[in-house]
Parts: sequence; C-alpha cells; structure tokens
Amino acid sequence: MSTPGTGDTILVIGAGGQLGFELTHELRQRYGASNVIAADVRLPKHPELAQAGPFEQLDVLDRARLGEVMQRYRPKQVYHLAALLSATAEKQPEFGWQLNMDGLFNVLNAALEYDKPRIYWPSSIAVFGPNTPRDNTPQYTVMDPGTVYGISKQAGELWLDWYFRRHGLDVRSLRYPGLIGYKSLPGGGTTDYAVDIYHHAVHGLPYQCFLQQDTYLPMMYMPDALKATLDLMHAPAEQIKIRTSYNLGAMSFSPAEITRSIQQHLPDFQVTYQPDSRQQIADSWPKSIDDSRAREDWGWQPQFDLDKMTADMLQHLQQEPEYLAPLAAAK
Repeated sequence: MSTPGTGDTILVIGAGGQLGFELTHELRQRYGASNVIAADVRLPKHPELAQAGPFEQLDVLDRARLGEVMQRYRPKQVYHLAALLSATAEKQPEFGWQLNMDGLFNVLNAALEYDKPRIYWPSSIAVFGPNTPRDNTPQYTVMDPGTVYGISKQAGELWLDWYFRRHGLDVRSLRYPGLIGYKSLPGGGTTDYAVDIYHHAVHGLPYQCFLQQDTYLPMMYMPDALKATLDLMHAPAEQIKIRTSYNLGAMSFSPAEITRSIQQHLPDFQVTYQPDSRQQIADSWPKSIDDSRAREDWGWQPQFDLDKMTADMLQHLQQEPEYLAPLAAAK
C-alpha cells in the first residue's frame, strides 16, 4: 500500500482525549482541517475540535452510528483512540472490557465494510505483567497483565494481527508508555501523576503523589508520541513487520526525579507521597523498554529527555494558562 496522500480523509475516534486532541490538531496541520474528522462520545471540551474542522458526536459502541460516519466520509485512515484507561477501568471492569474490546471490533469490522482504511489503534505497556522482565522489557516476552485495561490491550493486539492475516487489513499499533502533555488534563491513567505534578508546580501548590518516590516507569513527552504515531502510519507497509504492537520508549524516571527536574526551575516546589491502589498497578509494569524493533523497522528516534521535557512543559503552562487545571482555589 502506498503512503497516504495529503488529500486523504482521516477519522479520529476519541478526539477529545489527551492523545486524540493533540493528534487531531497535528493531522489537521498536515492534511488540512477539512479533511480530518474529529469524533468523540461527548461534545468537545476544546471548542477548536469542532470549530477548526468537522466534528461528529459518536459512541464507538453504536455500530449503526459508526457505519453512518464511515459511509459519509469514507476515511483512508482511522485512528481509534477511544478507551477506558487503567485506573478507571479497574473501577468499572465490565464497561472497561466492553468499551475497549467491542469498540475495537466495531472499528475493525466497519473498516472491512468501508474500503479497508489504514487503522491505528494504541496499545500500552499495560500489556505486560508481574512476570515480565521489568528492565529493558523486550518486544517478545511474558505478557500476563493484571488489569482490565492491560488484558483488553493484550487481546486487542492479537485481534489486530488476526485481522491483518485473515482480511489483509493494514493495522498498526504502538505500546505507549505514560504520555505527558500540557494541552490535556489527566484522564484516569496510572502514569497521570507525571501530568498533574506540573500543573501543581505552576500553580505554586504542593503535590501529593499516589506512587512511591522511587517508582520507575517508562514515559514519553507528547511531541514524541505524535511523531512516533505519524512515523508509523506513514511508513511503507513493507516496513511494518509487527502487526500486534511495537514497543515504544523514550525515557524512564521516578516521581523523585521528576520533582528534582521541576525544582531546577521552581526551587520551592514540594512533593509528598501517599501511595494508593495505583501503586500495585505500577509495580506490575516495566521500568524501561527495549524498542529496538521500532528503531530498526521504521526508524523511530525520540527527541525529548526528562529535563528537556520539563523546561518545555513549564514554559507552555506558564505562557498559556488556558491549559492549566483549575487548581488555584486550593492554594
């Protein structure tokens, strides 16, 4: 299959989420706003999603409505991002499984019916578990996820590979580490402390972390996540050797290290630690990721380390307060 063209129509499902909002903006910059359809189950919190280009209110569990949208726009690419994240899915396990799995089936089957667009679906480091090697976790290894989110992501990876082998559907996926960006607030993930901590720091507020100070997790700054996603989707099909999901890495750090990085800019910032149920989830995930297959197959290379990310995050949150969480009243 050839590389998608600049005039292609693209559908982003879950465009109102942390990744979806920024990915939609990036795609509209690249393909033209009118060619990128943002879709979400709710009306957008970010007005520009609907103002800058087409917007469709869509529950991905509604197969008929999904079919209407696919038939109307005939997208060449579909980014299916709608999901219930790790900590939230543990509180609503049946709905977490339904949304994460039935939503994926609906998108894959709709793709078969409407011209077989290229499909992107994100996986996660949550597919790994307590018996996975935690340091430099390999592409192929033990996968025994202990969360609803991780179980659904592991199953989804296998279904992607099945649809590729059985139906020739061009499916592509990345196992994201924790994603950090300044444009969206935390959305119920175990790694979300690394977003929330910057908002507290800019507000001049202390932060109470729900993980232990020495808990190392793989993380990635949003610009790198966007770059990886688009690099993968624009790579020639023959370079995509893995149709489950690629390991993806950038940096690993602990709450104590991100605190020190912030304190280089805001010396008075203070953090306390009160681990909750998310600590157990974090303890089952990798500390660092071997993403050599992504580097070899389609040339992945991250651009941000911790201190470079911290400087950029703080600069944006200080200069663009519309992206700050409403925390000032707690001061």
